[in-house]
Amino acid sequence: MRIVIAPDSFKGSLSAFEVAQAIAQGVHQVLPDAETVLVPMADGGEGTVQSLVDATGGEFVCVMVTGPLGTPVPAFFGLLGDGETAVLEMATASGLPLVPPHQRNPLLTTTRGTGELIRAALDHTRCPADGARKLVVGLGGSATVDGGAGMAQALGARLTDSDGREIGPGGQELRRLAHIDVRDLDPRLARTKVVVACDVDNPLTGPRGAARVYGPQKGATPEMVEVLEKALAHYAAVVAADLGLAVRDVPGAGAAGGLGAGLLAFLHAQLQPGVEIVLEATGLRQHLQGANLVITGEGQLDSQSVFGKTPIGVARTAQAEGVPVLAIVGSTGADYEAVYAYGIDAVLSIPVRPMSLGDAMSNSPALLTEAGARAMRLLLLGQRLAGEASSDV
Repeated sequence: MRIVIAPDSFKGSLSAFEVAQAIAQGVHQVLPDAETVLVPMADGGEGTVQSLVDATGGEFVCVMVTGPLGTPVPAFFGLLGDGETAVLEMATASGLPLVPPHQRNPLLTTTRGTGELIRAALDHTRCPADGARKLVVGLGGSATVDGGAGMAQALGARLTDSDGREIGPGGQELRRLAHIDVRDLDPRLARTKVVVACDVDNPLTGPRGAARVYGPQKGATPEMVEVLEKALAHYAAVVAADLGLAVRDVPGAGAAGGLGAGLLAFLHAQLQPGVEIVLEATGLRQHLQGANLVITGEGQLDSQSVFGKTPIGVARTAQAEGVPVLAIVGSTGADYEAVYAYGIDAVLSIPVRPMSLGDAMSNSPALLTEAGARAMRLLLLGQRLAGEASSDV
């Protein structure tokens, strides 16, 4: 029997690879001869770099970059097993957790570190002169609303005011922007395919834009929100005038404080749902060839899981290949049964007795192994019942 184990991480507890290992251990307790294929997954958010590095036999690279407040912070990216694809999460360089709560002010925070992380990724591929052939950027969790201006500056773009001076860091500086010059933009970017994991469709400005929807989460007061809204609108107008690109209303342009717009404008990126990027990078469809069962999972499965989460992406892929899907999860939330309409055939929660969330998280490896074994015993029971039913015909 060939079983593909393709879960997401259990946030705050185990990486996707560790989850897959624990489930596989339980499978082998009951079916020692089963072939298990571990394919750690993610949906483009936190844990994406870890999952793709684990799935492809890649490596991590740690670098120092400029943090959201302008001070140095440690960050990392992953080089996938092909040596030509780099993957990074902008939050490691420009994320909200890097800013103490009392210092959160998106008028001042910058994405410069994300640009430095991209440059480092280009430097560390097999052919640094050419840059990575593919760059995957995960959005989400940003401390910034600068439209990716800081990122662009770190990569060589010049964003200047009416006197020809470079604008400073932060969203409020976009109000001073008069001209964009990309002649010194890192030339390797033109030879690199940039794919952005983006699971929101917010435009750059407007009622659903970066400032009004996400600004308050990053520390913006109502007054700051209005300043940022006007600054981003002005930024979009200058991008349109100098670069010939209309990014203001593109779905996803408002992601990560407008970094989506910056990636579109300066890196000519393609915005895609995160789980689709991971499915392609891990080669899940190829791993499913000849499989009898797919086991996926995540920390909590609920009705919101159908909107681009890992188990649904795995289930749809498996369904297309005619392979049944079991989800092993930490817990089930409200209306979790909605997932049955999206290719998941059965759901198994790992707790076997009442326990607190803390207990479940601290004991998750053992609980996942037990759940994997329990799933296989149920599978054997089903096979026995099917055999008895056929013999009665």
